[in-house]
Amino acid sequence: MSPTPAEYCVITCAEAWRDNGEVLASPMGLIPSIGARLAKRTFSPDLLLTDGEAMLVGLDGTPEGWLPYRQHLTMVTGGRRHVMMGASQIDRFGNQNISCVGDWAKPKRQLLGVRGAPVNTLNNPTSYWVPKHSPRVFVPKVDMVCGVGYDRAAAAGPSVTRFHRIPRVVTDLGVFDFDTPDHSMRLASLHPGVTIERVREATGFELYVPDEVPYTREPTPVELELIREVIDPLGTRDREVPGTGMNPGAAKTAAAKTGAAETGTAKAGGR
Repeated sequence: MSPTPAEYCVITCAEAWRDNGEVLASPMGLIPSIGARLAKRTFSPDLLLTDGEAMLVGLDGTPEGWLPYRQHLTMVTGGRRHVMMGASQIDRFGNQNISCVGDWAKPKRQLLGVRGAPVNTLNNPTSYWVPKHSPRVFVPKVDMVCGVGYDRAAAAGPSVTRFHRIPRVVTDLGVFDFDTPDHSMRLASLHPGVTIERVREATGFELYVPDEVPYTREPTPVELELIREVIDPLGTRDREVPGTGMNPGAAKTAAAKTGAAETGTAKAGGR
């Protein structure tokens, strides 16, 4: 069976921790948690998995140790953790909001609160996971800054930028990074079946789009087996990102081999 949309999201979350070495991987959310466990089982075996708080967890997600708060803070403030958080709002420079919607003095919606977002973003790499990409999340300006973006970090100076880094933003539409001269958000890859036009329509600010945008890589057979049979055999990932698993990338390859008339359309990928 072809990879499902959820499995593309899992693999792109896992890639956030590639080559991180022995750091705390703090995934917050279902698909990031599956991704972190997949990364440790494959290309990042030195990761220390956590539950996002105080427990060290094994490959099956069960607690196997306790990380004392003092030691936890020592590692966090030294850049030795890579957390993947959610975002109720995020802007083109990576400023993130999980606190409120509307004027903070009288918000329309009260959310989680600032919590540890400023410490996360200023002291260790922070990636983001957004299960539903929309203009309500990808906004021109966040209503309140919780996670610090590149523009605000630069304005604050070297003491802030020392460990500040946003490796990637993963959504149900694609992967985004900030690999541009001004550290504004860039479309790094499209999940199969998604078009650039659809991404632009779902983004509330001008997104940097390179001339050539690759498709998100497919999970390998080994990775798919781990996801489906070992890490998430109940398929809980599909509840967060539903889909049929149709893979236009594979269809494109098959069309090219058979000389089908639709080869040109498949090659363009609908982009």
